[in-house]
Formats: sequence, structure tokens, C-alpha cells
Amino acid sequence: MGEKVVAGAFDLSDRQHYRDKLRRCLTGLERLLAQKRFDRPKNLMGLEIELNLTGADGQPKMLNGEVLERIASRDFQTELAMFNLEVNIAPHRLGDRVFDRLAEEITTSLAYAHRKAGEVDAGIVMIGILPTLDRDDLVSTNLSDVDRYTLLNDQIVAARGEDFTLEIDGVERLSCTAKSIVPEAACTSVQLHLQVTPARFPAVWNAAQAVTAAQIAVGANSPFLFGHELWRESRPPLFQQATDTRPPELQAQGVRPRTWFGERWISSAHELFEENLRYFPPLLPICDEEDPLEVLDAGGVPSLAELVLHNGTVYRWNRPVYGIADGVPHLRVENRVLPAGPTVTDVIANAAFYYGLVRSLAEESRPVWSRLPFETAAANFEAACRDGIDARLQWPRRGRLGGLVEVDAVSLVRDELLPLAEAGLDAWGVEPADRDLYLGVIDERCRRRVNGATWQVATFHRALEAGLSRDAALAATTRRYAELMRLGEPVHTWPVGLPEPAALG
Repeated sequence: MGEKVVAGAFDLSDRQHYRDKLRRCLTGLERLLAQKRFDRPKNLMGLEIELNLTGADGQPKMLNGEVLERIASRDFQTELAMFNLEVNIAPHRLGDRVFDRLAEEITTSLAYAHRKAGEVDAGIVMIGILPTLDRDDLVSTNLSDVDRYTLLNDQIVAARGEDFTLEIDGVERLSCTAKSIVPEAACTSVQLHLQVTPARFPAVWNAAQAVTAAQIAVGANSPFLFGHELWRESRPPLFQQATDTRPPELQAQGVRPRTWFGERWISSAHELFEENLRYFPPLLPICDEEDPLEVLDAGGVPSLAELVLHNGTVYRWNRPVYGIADGVPHLRVENRVLPAGPTVTDVIANAAFYYGLVRSLAEESRPVWSRLPFETAAANFEAACRDGIDARLQWPRRGRLGGLVEVDAVSLVRDELLPLAEAGLDAWGVEPADRDLYLGVIDERCRRRVNGATWQVATFHRALEAGLSRDAALAATTRRYAELMRLGEPVHTWPVGLPEPAALG
């Protein structure tokens, strides 16, 4: 949702006009696809990382405006709440030592941002959900001072017509309500982009959907919310509930949530954009002056502004993206599954695993989605969010027997998916040194059964055993996490527990 929008009231004619423009945009997309106007393969990838601001005490700091002023870089921008930032990394061509270059760029950017945040007694923490967040932090007064967030909040609240219900039944049970969408700001993620041709789009999207569970199992990093230990990756249920425009009656009718996994494998990118129009009422009916069909008739490339804006308010875990670069349209798959952190090395390892795995699976002669029911892929995703690296997943049986087999996530990753990821990175032309270093991080997480979530939980319980109160233990865990994050060694090497006995909380 990077659109520059201006807050204001909408009337009935605005919504009807916007819906008409959306249909014209979809027709424009159809024509662009039929005319084969899209960019040729360039093997381009890109990523975005959402970040938290905290004080030296590990508590959130509502200072993103002041910090961004000091950073003064277009690579950094606001996110939903005042304790959030986002850094955007320029597109890179997959191949050679791309992952080492990415690691160096991100490390430099984050170190600079952290230094600038220090000028207002804040620091950068890269984590799925900040363990020290309190319900009082996630209120509408802490929305970032940007019109589009206020407008989005107002429209979702109006569509729902009542408080949001947050209920997550994990190791402990959370049950509370919220009056705004701001709890969604607790979810900080890494978004992985891959530019693809229209012909390759469905295979890449289907492959990305199939591997969401494996991504979460090895990368989970969000076990706490509002002082409760919940799922190993609590972002997905929180995100869905915090953006849910459906009151209970519409949920009971089977109306789809705006944050969703989807419900079927696809055969074209157009299907996803068309579904977004068919199932989801516009939230931000802001019309651009451009007529996409007139632009096409004149031989130009339409921005499809309304379609792009609407697409940004439907929160698929793998989202289709339409963009224009150097006057040429292109399509991207935006993978939104992973939490941020713990370290730059871990983020790059997660990216290498994803890009390699998707490349291999998208090119298989007997693709995994022809053997894995979509409902099973969705159930796998939920199981991985709940249980993290200890999840058990359903996966197609190897060989000619067919059918599904229940398998431990760690065994699936080590025995089947890592070799596929390795072959995929080879196909991208990634140097073996890069490939082995970053896939080795995933292998070690699996071998030791450690990821960000397991480290947070183990360290928190160690702090409780040392006599700290829950709040003090969560704060101490957050401070220790931030310290180890900045040292930069991958999370599977982190010592569990606090460095020294802390005073009783």
C-alpha cells in the first residue's frame, strides 16, 4: 500500500465510478496479456523488510517520523504504526554472488538506520512480532501520520461496523478486541518479489503457495503477542483478524476474508486480479484520471492505477503485482509469508531457500500442485504457523505410488526440499559459495531444530525460571534478541538465555 492518497469522504457515486474503472483496468490487463506486451525474462528479484523501533529497554518507540527525517533516504518509508519502518532493497538479477551482495547492502542500510535512530534514543529491531508490544501501543492514536493509513483504517472499521475480535488459541489463549486495524502493525515481515513472464506466472505462484508451510516451519519468528505465548508464527492469524471486514454473520455465510490463503491453484495471473474484483468490495475508491483503454488504443502502457490500488488492499500470502519499469509492463509474485529477522544472514537464507525452491518446483514435469490438494496446502500453512519447526505436514509421496504422506517438516526440508532449492539456485546461476552458505543456514536450523521462535521461547522461559516476571522476561528477551541480531551470527548459533542473571522483575 505505497500509494499516495488523500483522506476524504466518499459518496455512492465515487464507489460506482471506481468499480467501473476497475472493470476497465481488468479489460486493459486482458488486452495487454493478449497482445504479449509484458517484459521478457530478466530473473529479477527484490525484497522489502518491515522493522520495529524500540528503546534501550526493549519497549516500542513511536518515533518513525523523527527517525525517517534523520535517515533521509527514499529506501526507507513509513509503515502502519509509529513504531514501524520499512526498507526497500533495489531489484537484483538472480545469479552469481547476488545473496552476498544483498547481505552487504541490507547490513549497511540497517546499520545506518540504527545509527540515525540512536539520535532519538531508539534502535532498529528486525523481528516478526515485538514481544514487548502492549494492547495500549496498538491504538489509532499511534497510526503513522500519513493519510493513506488513516483512510484505510476508517474504511475497514466502517465496513466491519464493530470492534475487531482477536482470538488465537496457542500455547496460551489470547482473546481481546480492538477498535482499529492498528494491531496489524504488530506483524513485521519480509516480502520477496520475483518478476516473471505471464506464461510462467501460474507455475511460480502455485509453487510459492505449495511451499508456504516449509517457509514458515524453518523461518517462524513470532511466538508472542500482548504477553501471551501463542503460535510459533502468530502473524498470519493476527493479520487476518486485524484486517477482517466481515462481522460474524458474513463469516458464517462463507464470505472470504481480505487476508487469505486462496482456495485453488491457478492457470493464469488474470484469475487472481479477477477474483480480487469479484470477491472484495473496494476500500479506497480513489480514481485516477487515466482511461486505461484509451491509453492502450493510443499504443501506450496504462498504469492500471485503480487495479493496483485495489490489489494492495487484498492481502494474499502470495500476491500478484502489476508494475511498469522503463515504460514496459511486468508481473511479479510477491511472497508475503516470512517474518522479519532474526539477522540479515537469516533473512538472506530464507530468500535463497525460497527462490531456489520455487524455481525447481515451477519447472517440474509433474508439478507438486497436481499431486497436492489446495486445501491440504492451506492446512499445511496453518500447521506450520502453529507448530513452527516441529510441524508435521502432508506432502505428495515420492515415486509412482501417489497419494499423500504425513512427514515431519524438518525431514521434508532436509531430504526433499533443500536438494530442490540447491538445483534451483544452480539453474538461476547462483555461485556455489553463495548457495552452500545460505542453504547451509537452513540445514543447520533443521538439524538443531532452532529458529527465531524457538530461541525466543526458550530464552523467555529461562528468564522466568531465573525469577523474572512475565513482562520483565519478555523485555529481557527482546533486549538480548536485539543485541544478538546486531552481532549478526545466524539464529541457530545463538546461546539460549540471558547473558547474566538479571534483577528480579
